[in-house]
Amino acid sequence: MAIEKTNRINALFEFYEPLLTKKQMNYIALYYRDDFSLGEIAENYEVSRQAVYDNIKRTEKILEEYEQKLHLYRDFLQQSEKTDELLAYVTEKYPTDEKLSALVEKLEILEEK
Repeated sequence: MAIEKTNRINALFEFYEPLLTKKQMNYIALYYRDDFSLGEIAENYEVSRQAVYDNIKRTEKILEEYEQKLHLYRDFLQQSEKTDELLAYVTEKYPTDEKLSALVEKLEILEEK
């Protein structure tokens, strides 16, 4: 559950980071990406652990609200799933077509980025 939440917050952060304040961006990045503890963040910013915790919780809520309104992450997941299905279909249907195989490989590389 904690890993799923971390992955979701990191994904939402990727999409909505520009909409956050500098402090929100920093706290979320340190906590979720860099795996800093609340105490470490509090020490770096010379604030209380409670202030860091409150800011992170508010930011999590804000990220979820942006997703509820804009659906950027949901749409990305749906598009990615459709792309995977298409690539699987092409690979299965035309296994000997070298040009299509090369295209599928390029698309898979692009999707990984």
